[in-house]
Amino acid sequence: MCVKDAEKDGEEMEDLGLGKEEKPWSLHSGILNTQIENWEKDFPKNTADGICLGNDSAVSNSSPLESICENTVVIDSKQNQLINFVPAIRSGEWSDIGGRDHMEDTHVCIADLAKKFGCNFLDGEAISFFGVFDGHGGKSAAHFVRDNLPRVIVEDADFPLELEKVVVRSLLVANAGDCRAVLSRLGEAVEMSKDHKPCCAKEKKRIESLGGYIDDGYLNGELGVTRALGDWHIGGMKEIDKRGGPLSAEPELKLITLTKEEEFLIIGSDGLWDMFTSQNAIEFARRKLQEHNDVKLCCMEMVAEAIKRGARDNLTIVMVCFQSDPPPHVVVQRGRVRRSISAEGLHSLKCLLEG
Repeated sequence: MCVKDAEKDGEEMEDLGLGKEEKPWSLHSGILNTQIENWEKDFPKNTADGICLGNDSAVSNSSPLESICENTVVIDSKQNQLINFVPAIRSGEWSDIGGRDHMEDTHVCIADLAKKFGCNFLDGEAISFFGVFDGHGGKSAAHFVRDNLPRVIVEDADFPLELEKVVVRSLLVANAGDCRAVLSRLGEAVEMSKDHKPCCAKEKKRIESLGGYIDDGYLNGELGVTRALGDWHIGGMKEIDKRGGPLSAEPELKLITLTKEEEFLIIGSDGLWDMFTSQNAIEFARRKLQEHNDVKLCCMEMVAEAIKRGARDNLTIVMVCFQSDPPPHVVVQRGRVRRSISAEGLHSLKCLLEG
């Protein structure tokens, strides 16, 4: 995930076109895809999937990548108030081995990406970078991505040129695998990524078009994810040609412009999402932040709750808050069908039924 701070006043934001009609932006893929092609084959012989997030990374006139854009089109007076919002970035993280023998998750939190690597772009405005990486069959690939991807992005020749075109206060999420990023928008869960699993109809269609298949819920009968970095050692998964193999390393992107309605974002490995639905995670985190407004403590409490619910996988969470105050008390509109049992209760019942 990349997030860029906007330390400018309302007048400067209007000069950048933020008070005008917003247009969809194509997302630059060259920096990621070129470098992935160059160094992915140097990975250790395991794999990693993950989510990277960052601020202000919307780019025009760039090569297209699979993307989802949520830019608004019409801005009225109320929206103008939202536009003048300046994020106050706070973050926390926590991880636990869970019920596994080895810890294969890892994560990264960089408050100022350019400063971290001795660069100075955009007059000192910070571009934050957060990521969660879930290793499969070992931790080496996940650690390789954690240690190299931020540097590769910054050192790419196109990086400073593309930053000149960004829209301030943008949140860009890139995902390949079954980690997930969920945004809280006034208490409602907005999924900023989708899980790349064999059960996904769109992924199945892509896989079959490239000569792959789904067997008993696994890609080519071997992997539980359909996109990942690494795994070059598994025959038939990846090919060096334009079409590629059924196991893709290309991330899907989602981009939004942050307003004061966006409260925080949760990035978690699949072990967390096995125990929480997206909405349940947002509600749990909001309650804890309202109690103490401590982001790291909130992450610890979410991991502890997942373990309490019976988590068997590694657990990693990174939480990024966009405001200094705790989330306000709001009533989230529910559908007409009211649930009579909580998500925790449903999970406990499932465990009892399964023995």
